This record gives sequence, C-alpha cells and structure tokens, in this order.
Amino acid sequence: MMGLFDGNYQQKIIVRALLLALILSGIFLIFSPNPKEYIYGLAFGTSINVLNFKLMAITFEKAVNMPQNRVMPYIMSQYLIRYIIYGIVLIVSAVADYISLYTAILGLFMVKIVILSTSFYDMIFGRFKKEKKASK
Repeated sequence: MMGLFDGNYQQKIIVRALLLALILSGIFLIFSPNPKEYIYGLAFGTSINVLNFKLMAITFEKAVNMPQNRVMPYIMSQYLIRYIIYGIVLIVSAVADYISLYTAILGLFMVKIVILSTSFYDMIFGRFKKEKKASK
C-alpha cells in the first residue's frame, strides 16, 4: 500500500509547513496575552507562502514544455509576480493593526524553514543510520 506522500515532495513540504504554522499558533495561543494578531499574521504569511510555492511549481512545470526562446521571459515575469505578491503581503501586514508584521514575515519563510530543517534532519539522521549499518 502506498503512503499518502509517496513521491509527492510538494505535498509533503506544504503539509509540514502548515503543521509547523499550526504548532506555532498553538504556542502563541498559550504563551501570548494577545495571540490574535500573531496568529493572523502567521496564518496570512504562511498561506501566501504556500500559494507562492505552488505557483512556483506550476511555473516550472509549464516552463519545461515551452520553446527555449520563451522560457526565460516567462520565468522572469512569474518571478516578478511572486515578489509583487510578497510586497503586497508585507505592506498589508505593516498597515493592518490586526496582523503582526513579524509573524507574517515568519509565515513567509515557513516553506523555506521546512525545506532546510528537513534537509538537516535527513543529513544528521541519515548519517547516523549509515554509521549504525556500518558498525553491524
């Protein structure tokens, strides 16, 4: 039986990013006297980050099948669109008093945090497993 995430790394990353955001929201809920703005900021930043991650995946999937002379302008225009979206999120977070700018920024880094932490985890525990197998 195949698992839910077998071979689908995008889905793994997205689910892990959302779970991390949920865990951080719980921490803010427990330890913050006014958690609402922090949770809103984290939810706003994380949701936009996940959507931009999906947009990037769609961009690369389309670019693979394009003629070579159209690939670079297409990728650059999509890159610019993603940065404009990030800019709008930061401006809205800075202006809106019910959204924390700091947690929105944290949310915008959620996918990157998940990718890096997964790589470090695999590197550390993968090395540990190899050493264990070698000692047997």
